[in-house]
Amino acid sequence: MSSGLGSRGFALKLLLAVITGLVGAALLHLIIVLALPDFSERDAYTRVLAEGEILRFYRLRETPDRAGLSKDDPFVDAAVCAFDVSEGPVRLTAANGGVPFWSLGVYDQSSNEVFSINDRTSAGGVLDVVIASPMQLTALRKALPQAVSQSILVEAKEAAGYVVLRSLVPQPSFAGIVSQFLNQATCAPFEWRSRSRF
Repeated sequence: MSSGLGSRGFALKLLLAVITGLVGAALLHLIIVLALPDFSERDAYTRVLAEGEILRFYRLRETPDRAGLSKDDPFVDAAVCAFDVSEGPVRLTAANGGVPFWSLGVYDQSSNEVFSINDRTSAGGVLDVVIASPMQLTALRKALPQAVSQSILVEAKEAAGYVVLRSLVPQPSFAGIVSQFLNQATCAPFEWRSRSRF
C-alpha cells in the first residue's frame, strides 16, 4: 500500500515539474517575442541606416551619436555607409594620402562580414571596391569597363548591407591625414551602363 502512495507521489511530482517547465518555457518565449522589436531596432544595420541617407559615409565619434554608434578604439577612426545594390553596383573609393593603415569590412543586413580588405592587400594601398549583385557582377565581368579594371569586385548575395571603413591613428600627428582620408572616402552608385541592363 505504501509503495502505491510512493509511486503516486512520484508521478505527481513529475507532473508538477513538467507543468512548471512548460509554463516557464511559454513565459520565456513570450518575453523573447515581445523584446524582439526593441532588439531589432538596435542591430548594427538599423543603426547605420539611422545615420541618414544611404550611399554616404558617416564618421563615428568617441561618444554615441543619435543613431547610437560610436568608435570603440581611441586609436582607430571609423566611418560607416549603408548601401543597396538592387538598382545597380556601388563603388567605394578613397585615396591613401599617407594613412598608416586602413581596413574595410563589408557586412550584410544581419551583420555577417562578407568581405574585408586593407591597405596591405589592395592595389597600391588605395581603396577601390565595387559591390554588386551576382547578376551585376556577371555583366561587369563580361565587358569590364576601364573605370573598374583595377577595382576589387565584391559579390553581395543580399542587396542591402553596410560597410565600415577604419583607419589607424597611432599618434596625434596622424589625426589630420586620417580625417582627410575618411572625409574624402566615397560610397556612391557606380553607373557604367544603363540601370535597365541590371
